[in-house]
Amino acid sequence: MASVPSLASTVQQRLAEGLSAALPEAGSADPLLRRSDRADFQANGILALAKRFKGNPRELATKVVESIPANDVLKEIEVSGPGFLNITVSDAAIVETLAARAADARLGVPLNEAAGTTVIDYAQPNVAKEMHVGHLRSAVIGAAMVEILEFTGETVVRRHHIGDWGTQFGMLIQYLIEHPHELDHEGDGAEVSGEEAMSNLNRLYKASRALFDSDEGFKTRARARVVDLQAGDEETLALWQRFVDESKIYFYSVFDKLDMDIRDPDVVGESGYNDMLQETCRLLEESGVAVRSEGALCVFFDDVKGPDGNPVPLIVQKSDGGFGYAATDLSAIRDRVQNLKATSLLYVVDARQSLHFKMVFETARRAGWLNDEVKAVQLAFGTVLGKDGKPFKTREGETVRLVDLLDEAIDRASAVVREKARDLTEAEIAERGAQVGIGAVKYADLSTSAARDYKFDLDQMVSLNGDTSVYLQYAYARIKSIFGKAGDRTALAHPELELAPAERALGLHLDQFGETVAEAAAEYAPHKLAAYLYQLASLYTTFYDQCPVIKPEPPKEVAENRLFLCDLTARTLHQGMALLGIRTPERL
Repeated sequence: MASVPSLASTVQQRLAEGLSAALPEAGSADPLLRRSDRADFQANGILALAKRFKGNPRELATKVVESIPANDVLKEIEVSGPGFLNITVSDAAIVETLAARAADARLGVPLNEAAGTTVIDYAQPNVAKEMHVGHLRSAVIGAAMVEILEFTGETVVRRHHIGDWGTQFGMLIQYLIEHPHELDHEGDGAEVSGEEAMSNLNRLYKASRALFDSDEGFKTRARARVVDLQAGDEETLALWQRFVDESKIYFYSVFDKLDMDIRDPDVVGESGYNDMLQETCRLLEESGVAVRSEGALCVFFDDVKGPDGNPVPLIVQKSDGGFGYAATDLSAIRDRVQNLKATSLLYVVDARQSLHFKMVFETARRAGWLNDEVKAVQLAFGTVLGKDGKPFKTREGETVRLVDLLDEAIDRASAVVREKARDLTEAEIAERGAQVGIGAVKYADLSTSAARDYKFDLDQMVSLNGDTSVYLQYAYARIKSIFGKAGDRTALAHPELELAPAERALGLHLDQFGETVAEAAAEYAPHKLAAYLYQLASLYTTFYDQCPVIKPEPPKEVAENRLFLCDLTARTLHQGMALLGIRTPERL
């Protein structure tokens, strides 16, 4: 089905036609339409046009209004102040537009006509290391952007660039060779839990690190093992693969708790680009993009200097022949552009790595791998802070384990659900508790602009009041309960009815859903969708308080129209929350 034009786009078109008729020499001028508190919309573009054509703005505004033929969308246009237009649309136009949205499975959300292929790099844990609170934002923001972009028609390729290579593996592999049963599982053949896998890895990591620091012989053997790993020695690679596989059991258990879909083919770690590193360096050096400096292969930038005023280069290959992150990241860009045919590369990475990615992207541009047809963007995110506004740590000053954080959120949410639940079983309370708890964590992250730091406050996150996912989930469940009490009354749009103020406000906001999703996709800004949904739930609460749906029973047509508004609100909440990766239980 074709996308449903919003009221704003219809009003914009009528005004543009009026402008062309009143001032033909202006061409296709933009009336600069926006939502307004004084009316439904305000158009501010006439002032600039009058100035440009040396006319009186108020006279031009009056002429524009007179040039718009009578129609069933615009109820009233008032010329205000020096030449603003205050526009009120008809109640019938609101209901008819919403009815068209309701008839569309996509709720009128447009498909992006310029859609391409985006590779999203997100959720990047490290092999043989525990996931902590610092891994939360990349996973949550990245997963939301996957859903939002796919819904608007983009082809999305997920990439989890896990840390699965480097010198620490020499230490781990050598220790496993000398202690061959350290990664064995107790119940042979039984399914291994994420906790058991991580506990094995933690124990082995600590023991190998202690030996590395205290035993010179072991340190020498471990360093030789790194050389074997990088040379592709079969036995060494097989043991390295055991660490990767054990870590994946753990990663997947954490992502499962986060209610995130991570697939094996999407996990392409640093090791996935090993075969490309030499060629990446050769291409950069032969093209003159990178030069040798003190034995290392470097890329220099005019605007990147250290505290001493000397240039700080991007080091692609170290003087000892080893490769750094830059070589891997540049090889990944080559792969994603040339093999995956990406038109956009989106990196959901901590803001503290912004300089690194700025240098990597600029290097790729100079090499011709990025250009006007292919862009790379870092969706940089801030830090998760504790209630005290400082980086989030345990009382002992340790980094918080991500799984502990999620478990606590689920426990708190389950308590809230249990307190409110009237007829839910223990199994249902546990299921809803997980959906509410994980939703609370995701929403707190996504309702903040990614670039900003945010405070992790579970008391606030699972509150039924304020800007929380629980508030939105309860609004959805409340609407579902109304339909349980509606009897034989059905949801049906009635454009002939006059709307109450709360109905109009809710209807006008429902109509903005498509534009909001398109904006969130174009700007990589999931917080704009979260803000829209919170406003929707707030307007619905006002509507529910002021406009009886079931009791006291309104006239049949009024009840049907209000049920129609309830139904479209529920569908919009459900779809919007799904795009953020948050469940909407029908009963809470």
